[in-house]
Formats: sequence, C-alpha cells, structure tokens
Amino acid sequence: MINDHYDCIVIGGGPAGCTASALLAEAGHSTLLLEREKVPRFHVGESLMPEIYWIFERLGLLEKMKDSDFVEKYSVQFINHSGRESQPFFFDQHDPRDCSRTWQVERGKFDKMLFDHAADRGADCRDQTRVTDVSFDDNDRFTSVQLQTAAGESQQVSGQVLVDATGQQALLANRLKLRNDNPLLRKAAIWTYFNNARRDPGKHGGATIILHTEKKESWFWFIPLANDVTSVGVVADHEYLLKGRNSIEETFAEELAICSAMQEKLADATQVDSLHVAKEFSYTTTQQSGDGWVLTGDAYGFIDPIYSSGVYFAMKSGELAADAIVEGFAKGDLSGSQLGKWSGDFDAGTNWIRKLVDKYYTNEFSFGRFMKEFPQHQGNLTDLLIGRIFYDGAGNIFQDMDPAVEQALGKMPLE
Repeated sequence: MINDHYDCIVIGGGPAGCTASALLAEAGHSTLLLEREKVPRFHVGESLMPEIYWIFERLGLLEKMKDSDFVEKYSVQFINHSGRESQPFFFDQHDPRDCSRTWQVERGKFDKMLFDHAADRGADCRDQTRVTDVSFDDNDRFTSVQLQTAAGESQQVSGQVLVDATGQQALLANRLKLRNDNPLLRKAAIWTYFNNARRDPGKHGGATIILHTEKKESWFWFIPLANDVTSVGVVADHEYLLKGRNSIEETFAEELAICSAMQEKLADATQVDSLHVAKEFSYTTTQQSGDGWVLTGDAYGFIDPIYSSGVYFAMKSGELAADAIVEGFAKGDLSGSQLGKWSGDFDAGTNWIRKLVDKYYTNEFSFGRFMKEFPQHQGNLTDLLIGRIFYDGAGNIFQDMDPAVEQALGKMPLE
C-alpha cells in the first residue's frame, strides 16, 4: 500500500532518481520512488565515466560493481573519418589509482541494481506506477502527485519535496515550459547489438571507441558489454539520419558502409537484436528548482552522448540534489534556492563537456592532431574524459583548443 504522504517523492527509477532516493531514505526521510515501467527496463547509455567511482563508494555499491560481470573500461579512443586512430586515452596512465577504471553496463541490470539498492536503504520503490498529474499551491509550491498503478488504480500522494528524475520525458520542464533545446545539437541515434565483434587485446578491449564516418556527417559508438555482446550505434543530425531516408535497416547499413574501421570490427560479428531509434536532442532548462521541487538527471538537461557523460551526470545531480534536500529539511528551508543551490557549480563543470562536444562537431577539428600540437594537454583532456570537471582550471585546455579549431578552419594561424 502506498502511503498518502511522504517527505520526498522521486519520479523516475533511473540512475538519478535511484541515487537521490537511496541518499534521502538513508538520511531518515520517508521517500517514495516511482517508475512508470516495469523494472528492469531496457535503456541505452551503457558507458560510464570513471569519476562515478566516488558515487558508488558513497552509496556502498563499489564492491558490488567490482564483483559484477560488467566489462571494465580503462580507456576511450577516437577514430577519424579516414580510419586513423588516435592514441587511446588510458585513464590509469593519467592517474594510477583504482578510481581510474570504470565499467560498461547493461542498463536494465545496472538500473535494477540501483533501484533495489534504494529499496534496501529504506525508500518505498514502486515500478509500473505512473504520475498523471503534479499539483502546486497558490504560491507555486509543490504539494502532491496523482498516481496511476498498473492495475489502473488512482491515488493522490502529498509530499514536501518532489524530485523530477523523469529523464528526457522531462515531466516538470515540459509542463512548466522550462526546456530550451539546442538547435545545433538535434541528433538521432540508431543502434543494435552484436556478438563476436572484434575487440582489441588486453585492457583496451573494454574501451569505448568513437568512429567518424567518411562523410563526417555521422559517428558510431562501439561499447563492449558482458557475454561477448557489443553495443553499436550511429549518431547524426536528426534531419540527416531520419528524414528522406529509406528504412532504418537500410540507413544503418548505408552509414556502416562509409565507416571502414567499424566494418573491420564487425567483419565476423552477428547482429543479435533489432534496431532501435532514439532522438538525442541536447537541451538545457531555464530553471532547475522551485519551492518544494528540483530537477535531476536528463530532466535537468541533456548533453550529447559522445563522451558517455549521461549516467555520471545523472548520479552526480541526484547526489547533489539529495544533499541539498537533506540540508533543507535540517534548516527548515525547502525553497527553490535551497534545493537548487548546487546547480551553479554543476553547470560550470558540465559546461566543459558541452564545449568539448562542440569541438567534436567542428568537423575540421581532430583530437589526434590537437594532441600532437599540444601534448602538454594530454592530462587536461583525459581529465575531461574521466569526468574530473568540478574544479578550478578544468577548462584550461580550451585556451589552446579554441585557437586550434580556428586554425583548422583556416581562420587564423596557430603560433
């Protein structure tokens, strides 16, 4: 039986919602976690950033991750449109500590682990339960949600704080008209899974590999998963990939035909799943919190998936939001400014990844060429790929990267 009132109501049983729920419940606040689908549920976004290590440690999940069969990820590599490979960015060469490795995860299994962990910490976790409405009082303070269970039963549940972790559904952002799409990053993805794809030997075999196609209109991801399964997807502008093309099967095959490096990796592989399609529209929100409510994860904003930042940013925002809520209860202050007090620093850090995305989509720019010109920035760039972005000076690399892009575009000489 779902109670009629909770301190905290969290909508969305993905990484952001589960992280926030576990920490809120652990702090002693009655917490209701709602997921509209049946858990486990299928989801894309399998590659993690190493800095997520510290969140696993705080949640008490680090040993469970180490003992899992998730593929260990030690590096990332970029392959340009002509098939030329950059040197792999090995995280442990930059920082030899244990935190410089991470994992490639099957999201259904991974998200269920987080969902179950939130329940273990004391949250009331309910799947197949949809939020059909959110209510506010005359002062725009959150008051309650209307639920509908899988059995079709409806119930109103009140709470003091609402955490929106609804992913790209972005329930509150859409309702309150807070979402601001980036017109330059309206992407789409087509992806599937293969057995027996060619992986590099040794610890680089678990690497995330990003491969530009010959036309540089699109790029592929190559993410090794457990049991010899590899996630392979192509990303491009929405208009280019899905408008005026033939079937998605033909489109995927046409893009693969102009990516020789990926063809080599799949030469002996067998496709083991149907093709999936998703819109990958990057967006921000104009307001991230209000009295009694706060946004987290993709409901807060979505950055292009090229650097695998999604799950880390979701869990980090869930952690920061939970800390602000716990502090707010202690202070008797559940205002928007209190619940969103972390958003400025969060935006400052994640903005470096946004800038790095912009560099990748400047087709004339090459990471390999940049590292040859500026080898002193190997560590700075690796920091960004690790997700080590929440410190002063994290974006110093752009002081040289911006002129390098200009030079590649033929607009200015490079000193």
